[in-house]
Amino acid sequence: MTQPAQDLPPIPAPLTQPESDFYWEKCKANELWLRHCKSCDQAYFYPRDICPNCFSRDTDWIQSSGQGTLHTFSIVHRGPTPVFRDRVPYIAAIVEVESGARIPTNLVEIEPDPALIKIGMAVEVVFQQLDDNINLPMFRPAS
Repeated sequence: MTQPAQDLPPIPAPLTQPESDFYWEKCKANELWLRHCKSCDQAYFYPRDICPNCFSRDTDWIQSSGQGTLHTFSIVHRGPTPVFRDRVPYIAAIVEVESGARIPTNLVEIEPDPALIKIGMAVEVVFQQLDDNINLPMFRPAS
């Protein structure tokens, strides 16, 4: 049985990098922004200046609606570190947002039951505030 989140120690915040500062600022405002390559017209995640598809530096930012589909998932029963062990079971997932970018994330606001979770199900972004600087995007079943 998992403990309520408010009774657990906070999960470690991601380390920000200069090329991802814009992304984290927008997440703090509960907005999901992605990098977009103007050369190959592909959106991608994790935010970085060089397109991982064609290696172009001709990139910009696009705002995502936060709507997507569940690409894959795994129900974690053994967390990798103590702070995650106290949260099991939880759902690690990859979501494909409407732009085509795939984002590693957690699926929240649904029981970790394989009978309830379906590849291709519609999901939407929600943000979990980790600290004063980081709101972490996660996804829940779309309403």
